[in-house]
Amino acid sequence: MDTISPKKRSEIMSLIKNKDSNIETTFRKLFWKKGFRYRKNSNKYFGKPDLVLKRLKTVIFIDSCFWHGCKKHCRIPTSRKNYWIEKMRKNIKRDKIVTKYYRNIGWKIFRVWEHELVKNPKNTVQKIYKTIESIALTHPKIISHALPEQLSSKIL
Repeated sequence: MDTISPKKRSEIMSLIKNKDSNIETTFRKLFWKKGFRYRKNSNKYFGKPDLVLKRLKTVIFIDSCFWHGCKKHCRIPTSRKNYWIEKMRKNIKRDKIVTKYYRNIGWKIFRVWEHELVKNPKNTVQKIYKTIESIALTHPKIISHALPEQLSSKIL
């Protein structure tokens, strides 16, 4: 049973951001410093990725531990427990559908957990950078023009 009135609960929930959260902003700033340019929260792409690197055929989703059901950190609220369990189940199912979609069309998809960014944001960005670098080194003609200058100079 919820201890807060429905009106107050609605007010509280409306304050939760669905974009530009602290973890997204932190990630984007570090990613930008690496030289990547991207679209953010574009409605043009399935699942509304947090970042889209169109020329690199890459999408990045920043998943909060709570809303995306992290097995390590998600704690289901005790009030309206069945509602939250179902909500998390649907979110996880949707995430799997979106991931499968991008893999099927040949795009690279990264899902970054909130706890990875909180623990070590620079390391998280570096892992993605290294993965994109390895792809670029094996396919230099396809995507070298879309890479940050640091990567382009290694390939060309």
